[in-house]
Amino acid sequence: MKQKLESIKQNVIECTKCELCKTRTNSVPGKGNFKSDVIFVGEAPGKNEDKNGEPFIGVAGKKLSAALEGAGILREQVYITNIVKCRPPKNRVPTTIERETCQDYLKQEISIIKPKIICVLGNTAFNSLLGGSEITKFRGKLVRKDNQLYFLTVHPAATIYNQELIKVLGKDIVKLFDLVTELKNKKKVKIDIEYTT
Repeated sequence: MKQKLESIKQNVIECTKCELCKTRTNSVPGKGNFKSDVIFVGEAPGKNEDKNGEPFIGVAGKKLSAALEGAGILREQVYITNIVKCRPPKNRVPTTIERETCQDYLKQEISIIKPKIICVLGNTAFNSLLGGSEITKFRGKLVRKDNQLYFLTVHPAATIYNQELIKVLGKDIVKLFDLVTELKNKKKVKIDIEYTT
């Protein structure tokens, strides 16, 4: 498993599938525990991530780490990645083409790790993975699509501009890990939204 993730990481590092490869400093493969029950999926790398080649290490990353700690979880215990693996210029929202070009990497990460829940961080990830929008309306909800569970919450970056959301993110992350515990104990969890295909 670890080797498979390593080869995806290498492919991401060398990727030239879209225009973002021309403007990035480093591409940013997913990072974390390959045995994790949860994969966190954000939008795209920012300035610090681009500089260091690691996901969620800037201010938003610190907010995510704090929310995890509040739930009694260490960052090393989870796997963190993004929809798009390279920083879009000036942190703009990644285009549909960029997202589609990059989606195979995420699919591979998910199929190797087989998480109990994919935690969707913010609107871009919500839109890319589930075709949704208005994350603030749907946050805190558990979604099932194609036998995969997704949990929706705000992007940690949103908490930088809106202090109210720090509590929201914290509460959601606690709920997420409560759900994971229930799933591990083979308990039935309440699905809020069911996607039928």
